[in-house]
Order: sequence, then C-alpha cells, then structure tokens
Amino acid sequence: MELPAEVLIHNELLGVKGGRGTLLQVSQDGYYEVNCAFGERIHRTLFPIQGTVLIYRQPEDTTRRDLEIER
Repeated sequence: MELPAEVLIHNELLGVKGGRGTLLQVSQDGYYEVNCAFGERIHRTLFPIQGTVLIYRQPEDTTRRDLEIER
C-alpha cells in the first residue's frame, strides 16, 4: 500500500468504527499516524497499532491474476 492511503479506521478503545482517515505513516514506535476529520477540521492523530484495524478504502481488483501479496 502506497502512502498516503485513504483508510477506514476501527478502534474499540476509542469507539471508532469505520471512521474515515488518511494513513500518513506507520511508526516503528507502535502507532499509525492518520489525518482524521473531527467536525469540519482535519486533525493529525496517532492510533496504537495494537488494537487498531485499518482497512484500505479502495477494494482490491480480484480480476487481476498477477496479484502479489507483500508480507
């Protein structure tokens, strides 16, 4: 996934379910750096990797046969 990436955010601890954001960076210190809209403004937020699920907003093209999964 190339950054920045449009994502959906799920974090039970913070009560975020399907929040929209832009993933800017994945830190080696254990957090995602994400721009999120709160009200009418965009705020830079840090979500802990442990307990946070990010889903890429653009679905995968399942018709491609040359898909390679990065691990």
